Amino acid sequence: MGSKYLPILLLVLASPRGGAYETDQFSNRLQPIEDSTAIMNRQVTLAIAETITPWSGPRDEMKVVDGIYHKIGGLHWVDKLERYAMDSGEVELLDTPTYDSIYSHHPLWATRVAALFGVGGTMKINQTLIGTDKIGHFLSQGRKFYRRWLRMHDESRAAEQSAFTERALFGQLTTGSYSNADLVANYEGYRFYRSLFEDDIVNGKPAILAWKGDYWVMQRPFDWADHINDYWDEALNINHYDQLLYPHMRARLLTFCDDYHLAPELYEVRNEEALKKRYRNLQLRETSELRLGNLCNHAQQDKTGIVGPVDTTH
Repeated sequence: MGSKYLPILLLVLASPRGGAYETDQFSNRLQPIEDSTAIMNRQVTLAIAETITPWSGPRDEMKVVDGIYHKIGGLHWVDKLERYAMDSGEVELLDTPTYDSIYSHHPLWATRVAALFGVGGTMKINQTLIGTDKIGHFLSQGRKFYRRWLRMHDESRAAEQSAFTERALFGQLTTGSYSNADLVANYEGYRFYRSLFEDDIVNGKPAILAWKGDYWVMQRPFDWADHINDYWDEALNINHYDQLLYPHMRARLLTFCDDYHLAPELYEVRNEEALKKRYRNLQLRETSELRLGNLCNHAQQDKTGIVGPVDTTH
């Protein structure tokens, strides 16, 4: 093996086995799939109930968090609930082959580990397309975020480690991609763990659990709709690509302009100002130039010299 491939080999050896790094919400985006909110709500609500039902001993919030995590999270590279979404058959996924995605057929030195591991599945929750990997981010990285917040009581400082992780071994260093959506999922997982015990973490809703003397009571079921929004969708909240990968990804995204012109509403972010405010401390990177509404219309303008959409019906 040539010395130029040695850095890639070292990254692979240091990287997770059996799990996909990236997901793809561009390929087959126009394919209709069933929304899995109810199915995934059930799984989380059951995990909460199974954690508190046999409870013994004093109130211990971290014991609750850890109990839920061990039921549907996991110490391995793919969390249990993430694996369930991928393999159960109950959750419908987009038809995106593992090795035929927006990350395929680029030079290995540009895509690095992403090309070797392929992509994970894409599902629909709360009418939003998300990668199955976001479930793991929500549960595992969200728990780490929550534990940092317990020490610091400062969301901005707790978010710094999430951003560092996305820049380093589990992010841009090994894939060329800095995933804004991963950071959002991490943060929403932290909010979930707080919402177990605190009112109004989800605006207008009580805590999921209440302590009644010597046992826990579930006050309401879990709902993914309290956490998932358009900023989980990597075709809307697009990754930031480094200098090696960016030109290849930009060229690939331009191949989806026909899809964009067929259904431009599927590429629009809803309530963006509110989302920007909500996630202002997460160190998200500006990538709106790669949104298809911008990318495709600019490319069309370059070809025609006409500003704005072109009428192609004549």
